[in-house]
Amino acid sequence: MIMNTLIKNASLVNEGRVLVCDVLIQGEIIKEISKQIEDFPPNTNIIDASGKFLIPGIIDDQVHFREPGLTHKANIASESRAAVAGGITSFIEMPNTVPQATTQELLEDKFQIAAKDSYANYSFMMGGTNDNLEELLKTNPKNVAAIKLFLGSSTGNMLVDDEEVLEKIFSSTKLLIAVHCEDETTIKNNLDKQKSIYGENIPIEKHPVIRSAEACYKSSSKAIELAKKTGARLHVFHLSTAIETDLFTNKIPLAEKQITAEVCIHHLWFDDRDYKEKGTFIKWNPAVKSEKDKAGLWKALLDDRIDVIATDHAPHTLEEKNQVYTKAPSGGPLVQHGILL
Repeated sequence: MIMNTLIKNASLVNEGRVLVCDVLIQGEIIKEISKQIEDFPPNTNIIDASGKFLIPGIIDDQVHFREPGLTHKANIASESRAAVAGGITSFIEMPNTVPQATTQELLEDKFQIAAKDSYANYSFMMGGTNDNLEELLKTNPKNVAAIKLFLGSSTGNMLVDDEEVLEKIFSSTKLLIAVHCEDETTIKNNLDKQKSIYGENIPIEKHPVIRSAEACYKSSSKAIELAKKTGARLHVFHLSTAIETDLFTNKIPLAEKQITAEVCIHHLWFDDRDYKEKGTFIKWNPAVKSEKDKAGLWKALLDDRIDVIATDHAPHTLEEKNQVYTKAPSGGPLVQHGILL
């Protein structure tokens, strides 16, 4: 028997408008949306949504669900359940698992796990390295969301820092290229300087000094320059600085943009004043930065220079996060809480 559900008097949010209306669902299909639905099958489950919002399922384009290899933190089943509980019905998961999804075989392993265990719709990104161009070019654009490149080191070891390889990747594929942009040399120099002062006891407040605005801008501007040179379709993940927002435009429709930008929940919610209370719990790469940067990100989001909001959901254990700055991993769990924030 097909299950029927009638949602009545909902404030339906869709395509920039809010309309109070009814929605009739038959099985898994939305059958009708109307101001008032009176004609519906018997045995229909009726939900009165007066005063409540009804929104489309959210797509989160950047999550780390930790499977395979890091399942002491989480797995595709647990995190997709959390996603659905938070209103996210589709996710795109990153390649820096163990082993890293940098071959077609390893990427397919993740698809097989999700086919069995995921509670939400899914896709995965193929990971790029300095020496897997041949594997990247085998990627199927019909089911793989993008190629992911780490232009600054983060969780795992997938840094792509060979400029000749980068240009080959950018010029060889029609797939979307999604990039984590932080300049590795700048970060290393900043870290060495702080270690010379503090040793291993670097205060967490120095995180945005080490992974600085300069490191972000230098890397993202270089990626954009390369995309323009090669004609690549580029998506810049998790902007964290106001200055980077000037690299993007709102002068053309989103559908025509070859270069798009994203901001994450934590960079809109926290700033460097929060390190004193939250410590390494708000350690992310790129770092949460200044109040001015947060304001600049909001401005760019609201004027459409930034096109996507994501969570960069990346759970760790409390034991891992409670270590000193140099040992505490970056990332935090947000997939269940992003819409609320």
